[in-house]
Amino acid sequence: MDASSRHLAFHGAIVLLFGLLLGAPYARAIKRGDAAHVVNSWRVAHLSLPIGAVLMLAVAALLPGLVASVPVQWVIAVALIVSAYGFCVSTPLAAITGQRGLDASGTGLGKWVYLGNMVGAWASIVAAVGLLYATFKAL
Repeated sequence: MDASSRHLAFHGAIVLLFGLLLGAPYARAIKRGDAAHVVNSWRVAHLSLPIGAVLMLAVAALLPGLVASVPVQWVIAVALIVSAYGFCVSTPLAAITGQRGLDASGTGLGKWVYLGNMVGAWASIVAAVGLLYATFKAL
């Protein structure tokens, strides 16, 4: 396994653990009878981060088999890592603040929710384009 894949797998494992640990505040929100949008926000954080982590682990296993250059592999890996950490910021903060972060008009920590969402979304697009390029070259 090359260095970009190892880094991707390592950070995928961190994001997986973080997402699973968010099950505790999710359960607390359910037990307290918090508002539906708060419970849903914790559910999104608890479920989406491990899904992203599994994607990172899958791509880490796939990258060495592609014929893409090392810089392209690093672009894919770094973009997925940045994306995951962007969502690690935005999803729990969305649950804490009650703000969705869909536009920049949020207040206080809501601006961080928006920033995390934008970083996560744009980096995901970069990773997807890089992965599409790398898999196309492998055909």
